[in-house]
Amino acid sequence: MQVKQKKLNTLEPTILDKLFKLSERNTSAKTEILAGITTFMTVSYIIFVNPLILSEAGIPKEAALAATIYSTVFCTLLMALWANFPVVVGPGMGLNAFFTYTVVIGQGLSWQTGLGAVFISGVCFFILSVTGIREKLVNGVPNTLKSAMGVGIGIFIAFIGFKNAGIIVANESNFVGLGNITSGGPLLAVVGLIIAAVLMALRVRGALIISIFAIAIISMATGFSAVPTSIHNVASLSIPSISDTFMQMDLKGAIAYGIFSVIFSFTIVELFDSLATLISLSKKANLVDKNGKIPNLNRALTADAIGTMVSAIFGSTALNTYVENATGIAEGGRTGLKALVVAVLFALGLFFAPLVNIIPSVATAPILILIGSLMLSEIKNIDFEDFTNVVPAFLTIIMMPLTYSIAEGMAFGFISYTLLKLVTGKYKEVHWIMYFVSIAFIINFIMLNN
Repeated sequence: MQVKQKKLNTLEPTILDKLFKLSERNTSAKTEILAGITTFMTVSYIIFVNPLILSEAGIPKEAALAATIYSTVFCTLLMALWANFPVVVGPGMGLNAFFTYTVVIGQGLSWQTGLGAVFISGVCFFILSVTGIREKLVNGVPNTLKSAMGVGIGIFIAFIGFKNAGIIVANESNFVGLGNITSGGPLLAVVGLIIAAVLMALRVRGALIISIFAIAIISMATGFSAVPTSIHNVASLSIPSISDTFMQMDLKGAIAYGIFSVIFSFTIVELFDSLATLISLSKKANLVDKNGKIPNLNRALTADAIGTMVSAIFGSTALNTYVENATGIAEGGRTGLKALVVAVLFALGLFFAPLVNIIPSVATAPILILIGSLMLSEIKNIDFEDFTNVVPAFLTIIMMPLTYSIAEGMAFGFISYTLLKLVTGKYKEVHWIMYFVSIAFIINFIMLNN
């Protein structure tokens, strides 16, 4: 028995090394596992935040939670075992807001039609990825607009957080105003914001998920939300069903409503989000070779596209690569083993599905605000010296929260950039991609208003 055990002990590292190229990337199984745990602690908030956002679109909470976990596990396993990338991929913050507030609530579509649009955009995404067009499309968009999109989405997400917390409310005289922050909900959200911000400033792992549970407990202790009556309200041995959302996407409805109005916007939002994040994280993980290329990048992009289609089938929204992956990479994560660990931990989260029903929105609202604040860092990459860059960047950023639509903010930015460059004689700075996208957005405006 001891001889067999020794053989197993010597064989196991070899298998991991061969599968994930640990030695080649100067890492170890222990480092990758710790990096995976760290990453999970920083992204696990999505298990509770995403279902709450999707539930506002009418999707049942527990089904949305299960779909969130299934889609995250599926795509993260693809990243781990096929692309050997140290990243977790799941329903994106910003993409879920776009789905709920722009597509479903904003345009009055059913969530089934919205899922149909997600699936078709995933197909478009897949075609663009496998043909290599996706990377070329992204390269055609100026860095100023890419950065402005990130900032605008951040402000939009933060605005949703303030709204969900009751800190910002509707006001008849000036559209929006400050809510009663001394009342229960807003006060709890402010406390949660302070807790999360302090923990993040102290670099505490799992700061966001700790804040969510802290406010949920305080909320129950103060009587603001109900206390679970049994252990079954907190954890369950039965896995939640996705029968309410599985294969419920309405493809005909999405196509009938209009390719440009929804599907095009989804594709554009997804297009620039994941690629920029993947490239940034790859550089941080030292995965760029001597020729400046990232090994298996096309596989990672294709996995992302396949994951979006599968996510729609399960009943969740489009996927992207979380920027929080940087925490695990900072801990030394360099391979797909890190992603595999995260996928396993997310799968275990299925047994805690009942928690989603006892987590109040005031506990997750501060997380949206903080995520929005983190996305402001992109503003440093905007070129403020050239006024033909400043105006489009400003319109992109400001119009997202003001129109309550990521797509419309992008439209103002793309169209104004192209027009300003043309009128001022700087047409050589405009890539042909910008003409195509700007015309598509103009057609979209015409279709929506006729």
